[in-house]
Amino acid sequence: MRYIEPHAHMVSRTTDDYVSIVTAGCQAVCEPAFWAGFDRSSSRGFYDYFRQLTQYEPQRAAKFGLAHYTWLCINPKESEDLVLADEVLSIIPEFIDSPNVLGIGEIGLNKNSRNELKVLEKHVNLAAERDQLILVHTPHLEDKLKGTRLIVDLIKSDSRIDPGKVIIDQIALDAGFWAGITLYPESKCTPPRAIDIVENFGHEQIWMNSACDWGVSIPLAVPKTALEMRRRGHTEEFIDQLLYRNPARFMGQCPKFKLPLE
Repeated sequence: MRYIEPHAHMVSRTTDDYVSIVTAGCQAVCEPAFWAGFDRSSSRGFYDYFRQLTQYEPQRAAKFGLAHYTWLCINPKESEDLVLADEVLSIIPEFIDSPNVLGIGEIGLNKNSRNELKVLEKHVNLAAERDQLILVHTPHLEDKLKGTRLIVDLIKSDSRIDPGKVIIDQIALDAGFWAGITLYPESKCTPPRAIDIVENFGHEQIWMNSACDWGVSIPLAVPKTALEMRRRGHTEEFIDQLLYRNPARFMGQCPKFKLPLE
């Protein structure tokens, strides 16, 4: 099979994980900027992280014949500090034209605070000014629904943003946004639950991703989901549509993304 891993934090993974996903049929991996597992002490930490995402990680992926793309931002967990956030936002334009940068992300909310909302708005403005794709992170809290609605309302309020160029969460589909489903073995969504969602709500603007970050996660979550789809009798064409052509169609809105849709 072929698939795209549209959201994976590969800086937290070993080279064996690259070998595994390429062997399973991965055609490209896309890595949003996010938390380093600890709060960085200054904007210089983010500067070096952006260098890692735009220069060094693509080279590591290329050793295994894999295309690597990325997104840039200060993540919601560290955006409570407005001074730090402004410093990081001022750095992003230096990297935004790098050949593997697809847009701004993963932005969003963590605790739904006022400061987080201010920083989210600044990210959205940066994306609008530069016509960038947007990848959104929703809260890992009991008020995830509230946070997602706050995010949707904020982005919808900016008339410059095309909802079709924003990927958020399943409940954002009705507003014209795309939805990403993160597959985890112990939390969020397992492959069977993910396919239940697709079977009940459709697949037109949905992608599946593993995240495969610093916690308990599986880099092969997307191809494992394909196995679940085959078990349920879904066709190879449908699997290819959901796991390859859908993410290719979304990210293909950025001219830097080179994979064909077919």
